[in-house]
Amino acid sequence: MFQGVYTAIITPFKNGKIDYDSYFKLLEKQIKAGVNGIVPCGTTGESPTLSHVEHAELIRETVKAVANKVQVIAGTGSNSTLEAIELTEAACKDGVDGILSVNPYYNKPTQEGLFLHFKEIAEHSSVPVMLYNIPGRTGVNVLPETVLRLSEVKNIRSMKEATGDLGQMAKLISLVGHKMTVLSGDDNLTLPLLAIGGVGVVSVISNLFPKAMVGLVQNFHDGKVAEARKIHYDFIEVFALAFMETNPIPIKAAMHWFGHCSPEIRLPMTPLTQNDTSAKFKKVLEGLKEKGYE
Repeated sequence: MFQGVYTAIITPFKNGKIDYDSYFKLLEKQIKAGVNGIVPCGTTGESPTLSHVEHAELIRETVKAVANKVQVIAGTGSNSTLEAIELTEAACKDGVDGILSVNPYYNKPTQEGLFLHFKEIAEHSSVPVMLYNIPGRTGVNVLPETVLRLSEVKNIRSMKEATGDLGQMAKLISLVGHKMTVLSGDDNLTLPLLAIGGVGVVSVISNLFPKAMVGLVQNFHDGKVAEARKIHYDFIEVFALAFMETNPIPIKAAMHWFGHCSPEIRLPMTPLTQNDTSAKFKKVLEGLKEKGYE
């Protein structure tokens, strides 16, 4: 089962195409930092703007570049169950360690529809499945009782929780914590979720600060709660500012500021607005670098 730090990796672009030179350097940075896994083709990776050809190619290239040094959990979600199955089967053939399947967006299915959607996907997957609950972007919430039913389905072994509701997360862990792992989908809730039984995070901030996020989670698991808490509070402004505009706009800008990729981002996403808030974001990031965080 999945636990630890998984980086929801950005997709660098250059002149309208995926910039693999920059991407492979990002993967090397993640591996050296000791993350548990990479999540390509997620929302942070601008998956809605990738063509099917690009989507499949990016997963294949990630698996090859990582070379079993860390896990690869590929985003294969869709609001079409058939399309999600096709993406999942293709990713499995390409050698991923797991797949990430998000709530069907826009359709707003019932809880029964959600159950059947994820059940069908899992039954067509040859690797473990991490469910991804993010009602703020999909318009539908996978309730703990539905996840309990899904926990009986072979291959469904984890949940990326991004409701922002610790009460719901606690109920989820109380129901399925003995069968599934629960990871935070929000960097700012990583430490609180660990405290109630979560086991890690699928992180946006770890694109830029992978060692710091690994340190936060590892310190907590090692019983060094004060050290984990210090990292949490050192990053608390960044956790907020990184979402001043829709993800991945701020993190893409930050990665450009520190020389990791071009600022290119695909429509309908637009470059980060230059104002006092974005200037503060850059200053806070520079301050963390000066403190030795990486």
